Amino acid sequence: MANSPQARKRVRQTIKRTEQNKPFRTRAYRAVRDARAAIADGSDDAPQLVRVAQQELDRAARRNIIHPNAASRRVSRLNQQLKAASAS
Repeated sequence: MANSPQARKRVRQTIKRTEQNKPFRTRAYRAVRDARAAIADGSDDAPQLVRVAQQELDRAARRNIIHPNAASRRVSRLNQQLKAASAS
């Protein structure tokens, strides 16, 4: 456990920030999961779900919940999967 007052404060801040950021992280990960499932099933609404996932990832990146490069990488990979699935 933290001993100094400033370390205790950092623990309190971390807990509060984690609770505030959790919904954004969860929405982004669930959107990516749903998009991947739609791509794998060959669903007609896969492009729309990929778009929703991109929006959620960008929103999380804007808020510094996930790294912007990580969001960009995930969006790029989703688009690659969608393109490969639509080509075959």
